[in-house]
Formats: sequence, C-alpha cells, structure tokens
Amino acid sequence: MPASFNGRSRVTPPVNEPIKSYAPGSPERASLKATLDVMAAEQVDIPIVIGGTDVRTGDTAHAVMPHDHGHVLGTWHKATPQMATHAIDAALAAHREWASWSFEDRAAVFLKAAELLTTSWRDVINGATMLNQSKTVFQAEIDSACEIIDFWRFNVHYAEELLAEQPISDRTMWNRVEYRGLEGFVYAVTPFNFTSIAANLPTAPALMGNTVVWKPASSAMLSAHYLMKLLEAAGLPPGVINFVPGDPAPISDVVLSHPDLAGVHFTGSTAVFNSMWKTIGASMSSYRSYPRIVGETGGKDFILAHASADPAALATAVVRGGFEFQGQKCSAASRIYVPRSIWPDVRDRIVAMLNDIRMGDVRDFRNFMGAVIDERAFDRITGHITDARRTARVLAGGEWDKSTGYFVKPTLLETDDPTLRQLCEEIFGPVVTAYVYDDARWAETLELVNTTSPYALTGAVFAQDRRAVIEASSALRYAAGNFYINDKPTGAVVGQQPFGGARASGTNDKAGSKLNLVRWVSARTVKENFNPPTDYRYPFMAQD
Repeated sequence: MPASFNGRSRVTPPVNEPIKSYAPGSPERASLKATLDVMAAEQVDIPIVIGGTDVRTGDTAHAVMPHDHGHVLGTWHKATPQMATHAIDAALAAHREWASWSFEDRAAVFLKAAELLTTSWRDVINGATMLNQSKTVFQAEIDSACEIIDFWRFNVHYAEELLAEQPISDRTMWNRVEYRGLEGFVYAVTPFNFTSIAANLPTAPALMGNTVVWKPASSAMLSAHYLMKLLEAAGLPPGVINFVPGDPAPISDVVLSHPDLAGVHFTGSTAVFNSMWKTIGASMSSYRSYPRIVGETGGKDFILAHASADPAALATAVVRGGFEFQGQKCSAASRIYVPRSIWPDVRDRIVAMLNDIRMGDVRDFRNFMGAVIDERAFDRITGHITDARRTARVLAGGEWDKSTGYFVKPTLLETDDPTLRQLCEEIFGPVVTAYVYDDARWAETLELVNTTSPYALTGAVFAQDRRAVIEASSALRYAAGNFYINDKPTGAVVGQQPFGGARASGTNDKAGSKLNLVRWVSARTVKENFNPPTDYRYPFMAQD
C-alpha cells in the first residue's frame, strides 16, 4: 500500500515477481493449459487502436503459430500512413491532459496493470506469447509475466527516486526541478522476441508523462494486442498509447518526419536503427526539439572460457544461453572460446545435451525448444548452417524441417578460423560456433573476443582462477554492456541486472532502470526568491 510522505504517496519498494513452476499437478499448469486450448481454438480480430478507438482497414495479415504455421490465431489490420498521422494527432491531443496528471495518478495505471497481470491476465499474456512466438512455458513465464510485472513496478520505484532528486535551497530561496515529459510524442518500435520489451518500450515514456505511437512487430501481434487490452483494462486513457501495426517503412516515414517527434524508443536490428538515426539526423532542422534516441539492437554475444573453468557449468551455460527460445534473444550466446585442454570434455557434454533436447509444439511442456519465428528467419538461419558445412565442422544438429513448423535443430559448430562468418555475424537462431584456442594464448584470445564483433551487448567469462577473471573483466570492459562471471549471458532481471549494450548494440540506456527513465523527461529548474533585492548596487561598489 502507498505510504504518505511530504504530501506525496510512496509505493512500497518492489520485489521481483516470483516465477511459477508449472510443475505437473500445480494449479498454474492446469489453468494455463486450459487457456491455451481456448486460445488455440479461436481466431482473434486485431484492430488498430487510435485515440482509444478500434480501427479496421480490411488490409489484413495472419498471426500464426510458428511451430504449426498453418494454424491461424488471429487476423490483424494494417495501418496506412494516414492512420499513422491520425495516431500522432491522437497522441498530441492526449498529451495535454496526461502530462497534467500527477505522477501518482499515472503510476497507478501501471501498478494496476502489473497487478492484473500477476493475477487474472497472466494466462492470457503467457498463452499468447507461447502460441504466437513459440516460447516454452518457462520462457514465457519469465518474459511475458514476471519481467513485465517487474518493469511496471520497478519503473514506478525508479521514477520516484528520480523525482526526489532536488537541488539545494536555503532560507532565502526555494530551488526545485520539475521533471516534465518531452514536448511532442514518442515513437516506440518493439520486436517479436520479448513480450516484456513490447510492454516496456511504450509504457516507460508514458509513465513519465509522454504519449506514444507504438508500432509492434508483425510476428508477435497476438501478445501485443492483449497487452493493449490489458492496459485499457488498467485504466490507461485513450490516446496515451496508440497501437499502430503495419508495414514499418511507410509508418516510420510519417512518424520520423513529423515536427513533434520528441523521441524514439527502439529495439530491433542495428541496420534499421542506423537508418532511423540517419533519417532523424537529416531532419533536425524540421523538429520542434532534439529527439531523444534510445535503442537496443543486435548482439554477437560471447562465452569465454579459461583453462580453469568448470566444464559442467560451462557446457550448461552454452546450452541454456545459446539455445533457449531457439537462440532468438539479443543476449543469446552465439560464439564461444574454449581452451584446448578442456574442449573435449566441454564438447562432449554440450553434444550430449543437444542430442537429448526435445523440440516441438510448446503446448507439450516436455519440449525445451519451439520453432523459429517465421520463414524469413528460418531461411536466414539455415543459410548460415549450409554455409558452415563447407567452412566449419558440424558437431551437433545441422538439420531442419519447415513442413509443419519452422524447426531448426540446435546446432554446434567448431572452427579453427577466428574470422569465420558464423563467429562474426549475428545469426539470431539456434547456432553456436566454438573457436578452440591454445591454452598459452589466453591474452591473444582476450583481444580476439574484444575485436571480432562490432557488437557489445552481453558476454561471459568462465574461470575458477580469480586472476583470469580480473584480466578478462579488464580486457573486455567495453565488449559487453552486461558482463557475467561464471554464468550464462542471458536472463537479465529487472532491478538486478539493468540491460543494454553499446557499440553496435545500442545506446546502453539500460531498460528497467533510472537511466532509461531519465531519457523521457525534460527537466525545468525553478528558483523562487523569498527576498529579492531592491537595489541594483553591490557592496563592493561602496566608496572607501
């Protein structure tokens, strides 16, 4: 419950949402399975939402199950460029009231949304994520339930801390800082792979007093649709967040050229982010203010092992970090560097686990993996494997089938070439490439890890030798925005590991932290003088 302080109300400090087990016989397992049956049997009509009004164009596309791509879950309507303009108008109109609300009133909307997701909406959002994005129950639970709940609760907490940061005053004056929302609207562009990102990118700016045009990923439309419904159920006023699915290029052309663009909150590919930044840079003279540009993009995330590493822990980290959710995480391990002395043991452990992994329909809770998101991703990933057959050694996997779903077996490659394409380029699929180095070349391998990829999102070092940990932490200081010691490079938790990377991986504004929220406010300093001077002269001007 909120506690009063100085005429304001403070929310109880948040704690991370507990992860449900969904073990056999548990009530959450039975409840979710029943919801999955209902959702799989229906086809949802997914409208555009502008100013709180549902809009249907008749120009539609299907939301399907990646693991059963002939199974249609819903039909979503594509927004036209004109509708993007209407969404901007709705956001600007809503801004006048929303920005005038107290922080407590805005926060209450998202705290209620968190509570709804904790309880009555949990199965719906998890079910949509499982069916439309082919996530296992555990991957959905940590993403579309726990992380969203954490974002909405911790963001309120961090915003309270930010608002409490005030300048020094004395008895003659009162100095204060007003943390205003940006002047204009924010454009949120969200990816398919994390429902939590789709929830956070529009709502973090909205919490701080901004209004938003949100373009969700076309391959995750079902969960995005239900997120919008959840926010409406929590009391989000019309026009604060406008849901504008559709072809990205024509929508972005309209949004990025608008003079009231105040900011961009983006997660997606580096190429698209670079293009958006270039467009914004070329249009600076047309904007009312300098847009805030916040983005998290690609990764070529590493696991580096020292000769002192625990082979069992290392192998498990590779399998979990590289192949959960089919490797479709910005943080997924995709390149590993292992010393020759322990490689045979590590290799055999990884291969044994990969051969044991079950893959299939995520409604079968025995499966560790589902399908990759769509045919385009399937073709890109299998193209990498086909190329690797000529240039590297396939130790496990290397097979695929798209007859029913877009299934790619977890694939482990080995190479002696540190410049191999699969070690350097982002694949975004269940492919991990191992480079085996001579134990004596530890220092050279540190430099290799640091310079091989243009990205700097996540990375991990495995070592029992503390000196090796210190050396790796220093040499790889700028190679990863999230750095892990004896742990896989995935699974950042809100409030524990603020997430984001630099270099070609983005602006490193750390989603789920105060650093991110600062980007969505424009501070105004106010000085009130209680005893203003009445004489222009200063004491030094008096005659001796």
